[in-house]
Amino acid sequence: MRSVNIFLAAGAVSLLSSAAFAADLGAAPAPYYAPPPVQDFGGWYLRGDIGMTNTSNNTLISNLDPSPAVASTQRFGSFSGGTSYGVGVGYEFNNWFRADITGEYRSKVTFNGNNFYQYFPVGPGNILGDTYTGGYSSWVGLANIYADLGTWWCLTPFVGAGVGGAYNYTSGMADSATFSVGRGGSLYQADGAGKFNFAWAAYAGVAYKVTSNFTVELAYRYLDMGNAAFGQGHFFDGTNPGLSTFHFNNDLTSQDLKIGLRWTCCDLPPASPPPLIRKG
Repeated sequence: MRSVNIFLAAGAVSLLSSAAFAADLGAAPAPYYAPPPVQDFGGWYLRGDIGMTNTSNNTLISNLDPSPAVASTQRFGSFSGGTSYGVGVGYEFNNWFRADITGEYRSKVTFNGNNFYQYFPVGPGNILGDTYTGGYSSWVGLANIYADLGTWWCLTPFVGAGVGGAYNYTSGMADSATFSVGRGGSLYQADGAGKFNFAWAAYAGVAYKVTSNFTVELAYRYLDMGNAAFGQGHFFDGTNPGLSTFHFNNDLTSQDLKIGLRWTCCDLPPASPPPLIRKG
């Protein structure tokens, strides 16, 4: 009898083991989802900028300057500093490249300069001095592209370039001319005038990512805005000299220091979940 009980117990154990093994083979594994792919772009962004401007052209010349009979001439002058205010919209393609379109207003900066002429024959009565005053303001639109050079401690150095156009408006241009002795003086001025030009820019700076959607930039920009136009000239007594009285020998260029804010506002929607994957 005891042997029969042992036989039955062994059979039961074997049957239970076989059932458990069969259950393991037929059990459906728990489903899982593959992680979504990492997006390496930032999408659309808005930007705002404010900057300090420093115009480099210092060669304002009067078209009424003396004839080539001048023996020697000195020309010098400088512009005051100004401020720029800009807005734009852009797109970040990936971690390395982004582009934007910007528009800005550049506040009026004033010019002060002097010319000195020595006529033949050389002598104190044949020295003419000119004092120039005036200024200009600008509207500038640019299409820009940037290369981000990697990120360390949330800091991303970058370089960039832009092309577009500038509208330069001159106003208040005047020339006070005085001979050294015995010949009196004169004054003439030019009406305000504007001119559209091709413009281009080069950038270098660093960006700091405050949050995933908000970035602060500090950048240096070299900006070439082309030349300027000047209105009809008038002598001090109201008579017309018959031509525009001033011109710049070179383009108006500026070395700017800018602070910019970027807000990534319109990211692309995340990728849809991948299909359900099962093992087996």
